[in-house]
Amino acid sequence: MRHLSHSQLRIVPYKIPESVLVVIYTPELDVLLLERADRPGFWQSVTGSKDSIEEALSYTAQREVMEETGIDTTLHTLTDWQISNLYEIYPVWRHRYAPGVTQNKEHVFGLCVPRDTSVTLAPREHLRFEWLPIKEAADRCFSASNAEAILQLNQRAAQ
Repeated sequence: MRHLSHSQLRIVPYKIPESVLVVIYTPELDVLLLERADRPGFWQSVTGSKDSIEEALSYTAQREVMEETGIDTTLHTLTDWQISNLYEIYPVWRHRYAPGVTQNKEHVFGLCVPRDTSVTLAPREHLRFEWLPIKEAADRCFSASNAEAILQLNQRAAQ
C-alpha cells in the first residue's frame, strides 16, 4: 500500500461521501464506544471520511483510529471486514457534503486490542468512552450499521 503525504493529496472542500467504521474490541469481546461531542448521547465506534479521493481506506481507518482514540493500529491487527454499507446521510450533517449528496458509502474494519489499551479521546470529537459487552454496545449505538457490525463480532472472532 502506498502512503501519500498530505501535500501530495488533493483536498476537497466538502466531505467525501466515503467513510470507514472501525469496531475496536478486545479478545474478550468488549467493544469500545465513543460519545459524540457534537451530539451528546450519540454513541458510536470510530468513524471518519476519506480526506482525499486518493486516500486508501486502510489509511483512513488508521488515521481515524489515531485521531479519535490515540491508538496506533500498527501495533495491533486491523482487519478489513470486506463489508460496505450505503446509507442516507442524516440531514443534520448534510451541509458538510457537496450539494445534492445524500448518501455515504461506509467500509467496515475491525481492530482487536488488549483490554488495557490506553484511549486518548479527541476532545472536539468525543466526550467519553466505554468498553461494553457486544449486546450492550450494539444497543447503545445510534447507527444501525454500527450496531450490525458489532453484532458480527462473535462470528468474526471465531474465524
